[in-house]
Amino acid sequence: MKKQLPELINLPKIDDPRGNLTFIEEENHIPFQIKRVYWIYDVPGGETRGGHAFREQQELIVALSGSFDVEVNHGSGIQRFHLNRSYFGLYIPNGLWRNLDNFSTNAVALVLSSTIYDESDYIRNFEEFLSYTSGR
Repeated sequence: MKKQLPELINLPKIDDPRGNLTFIEEENHIPFQIKRVYWIYDVPGGETRGGHAFREQQELIVALSGSFDVEVNHGSGIQRFHLNRSYFGLYIPNGLWRNLDNFSTNAVALVLSSTIYDESDYIRNFEEFLSYTSGR
């Protein structure tokens, strides 16, 4: 089975002189049903978020405000994405290690998840992640 890679998704953007609008529809703009939504904010300078992979969970990460970087490791390579526009989302399939860093002041990362919270879905040890990806 071929491993899926992360992908930048251009979300619909409706330009309006009164203010722009962007939206996301599950199973239309993203390849999963949304089971959970959370956001990351007030990240102190120099801090990193993430540092894990998911066995099942898929995500779409959007920079609602400000900017940050997402580094994705798929076991055989690393990709780095700079998110700074609210009409782009980064789709991260399951089984990939991610780190979020380089947060600007007042950055807000919106995350749409394909699963409800389940601690047993997390792979928090990088060596375990490498073992997991070599078996896929």
